[in-house]
Amino acid sequence: MGFGRSAGSSSAATAEVAPEPDPTTLPDLQLKAIAPLAPPIPQAGVPQAGVPQTPGAQFAPRNVPTVALPVQPAVQEKPPTLAVPSANLTGGDVTGQVLALQQQQRWSDIVAVCEPLARQGTLVPAVHDGYDLARLHCDLVRRHSEAAFRQRLSGLSEADGRRLHAEVLARVRTHHVDAPDFGRMAVRGCRAMEVAIEHPLFLSLYAPQATPQRRGAYREQVARLTAGRAISSQSDAETVAAWVARIGHTTLGIPPAVSLVEMTAAAMGGLDEYSAFLTNGQLDDLYAQIEGNFVGLGVELKSAPDGLLVVHVIAGSPAERGGIRGGDHLVAVDGRPIGGLSVDESAQLLQGPEGSGITLDVVRGGESPRRIPLRREQVEVPSVEDVRIVDQASGIAHLKISSFQKTTAADLEAALRRLDAAGMRSLIIDLRGNPGGLLSSAVDVADLFLERGLVVATRGRSPEEDFNYSASRAGTWRMPLVLLIDGDSASSSEIFAGAIRDHARGTLVGSRSFGKGSIQGIFPMDVGGIGLRLTTAKFFSPKGRAYSRVGVEPDLQVQATARPVSGPGQATASDGLGLAVPPADPALEAAVEAARRASVRQSTRPSGRTSASR
Repeated sequence: MGFGRSAGSSSAATAEVAPEPDPTTLPDLQLKAIAPLAPPIPQAGVPQAGVPQTPGAQFAPRNVPTVALPVQPAVQEKPPTLAVPSANLTGGDVTGQVLALQQQQRWSDIVAVCEPLARQGTLVPAVHDGYDLARLHCDLVRRHSEAAFRQRLSGLSEADGRRLHAEVLARVRTHHVDAPDFGRMAVRGCRAMEVAIEHPLFLSLYAPQATPQRRGAYREQVARLTAGRAISSQSDAETVAAWVARIGHTTLGIPPAVSLVEMTAAAMGGLDEYSAFLTNGQLDDLYAQIEGNFVGLGVELKSAPDGLLVVHVIAGSPAERGGIRGGDHLVAVDGRPIGGLSVDESAQLLQGPEGSGITLDVVRGGESPRRIPLRREQVEVPSVEDVRIVDQASGIAHLKISSFQKTTAADLEAALRRLDAAGMRSLIIDLRGNPGGLLSSAVDVADLFLERGLVVATRGRSPEEDFNYSASRAGTWRMPLVLLIDGDSASSSEIFAGAIRDHARGTLVGSRSFGKGSIQGIFPMDVGGIGLRLTTAKFFSPKGRAYSRVGVEPDLQVQATARPVSGPGQATASDGLGLAVPPADPALEAAVEAARRASVRQSTRPSGRTSASR
């Protein structure tokens, strides 16, 4: 990524696999902080799948990307619609709702209620356990619904599983922003196996002969292993995981590598709100998003009662050429109805190799379903969109940055040149809904508008995570600047907005940003083709302000910051220039007024770039 990381940081802390466990010495092992295992999970139907996407991640270690992006495949699930928005719930409301949802095993709904509160630091302690249990269920379904992951998993030996577990713990020990608590990681790994051995999907795949009696024997043996013991080191954690995997194999027939991977994934997921175990598909999707392209149909979808709702269609994609629009409902894939399937299961049906064909049954409004044949292609995902002049008389230009990917700074540069040629005298940049992206991209974008000075500082537990990223004078655009932000502007969006605010380079309009102030490194593992998203550092504004759970406050607060969704009948522009302000967008209207005022104040200054960059 070009930030001067030394050549081996991404492979630091080589994992050493603990020796083969010896039953005669195990009782003498001191295992700190193993809590009593949870009672058996009731088996009453398959829990609902799906976890809302997370704003932002960032790449930190050298030769490893530093991003602030959620994993966004061609299909991206949105949180379910709740009867009571979580933002308006009191502590008692949340507790009651989570308990009710837990009784119904509506795990994804629990995550939808609790995740925003957990990220804001306002989740009441009474529901922490239920939230964690729901995450374990949802993560299990997400992993094991992925065919490529199951195939890789089937090829792993017990030694492979132990090596992967050790490698992951070593990464955490070396790179995580906080000192690792191996006891806590082991507890969550054991709890994940408790969930797994009662989960219909897991049992059908890996332990079809696991009777209730055998599951009871498993729990008894694991309880004897862990009771009153403590884990104080990585080696201790490895030994316990190896023994739990052996117990699962002898009592239930679960391949040891499967148990080891399950415990590894759970240990990662409990570190913080953003660290995660990435399956093969999730890792590929993340890299595709960073590159700004993927193989697929070019649609963003969310769950709906009868199938999937089309939220957005990428311009120029196979879906757009096939006539699919935002607001359409997908009800069948290749003739197979998808009503009742999870988003992950539906996503599996939509994915396939480049050039392969697929048919979608699409319903629009009250019309009968239409069968649309499509072909999967390489889809380019634009990160700079909606480029236009919103006020020709005043020369007010507008563009939207939807994410920070590899090409964003170059794409923005090209858009600015077009707008400059069209008479731009001030610029509005819309960051609303932007979940983040590459740290390097945010720095490069800020550098287009700042002549000098600090853009962002990162600080981690490891000194190699401490960096100061600064702007250079060359190539700076000097027009008045207005940024639109909202509660979904996160991570790299906040880096850019915070730098503009601290340097008094522009005006921020909208509502307080999300408040994600941490960086995640993406680490490909040597075993199994999987990866880790690991929180390695926190970042701070040029004036030393923290972002985590605080966000960036706008200069001009506008509560109603609804972002119009493009759909049938709305104006579009093939040349990207010359459109008026869309209706029903008070935040954009306020930004236009702020740009007019800024243009008046700077009317005697040049609007383009410094002569050194021309």
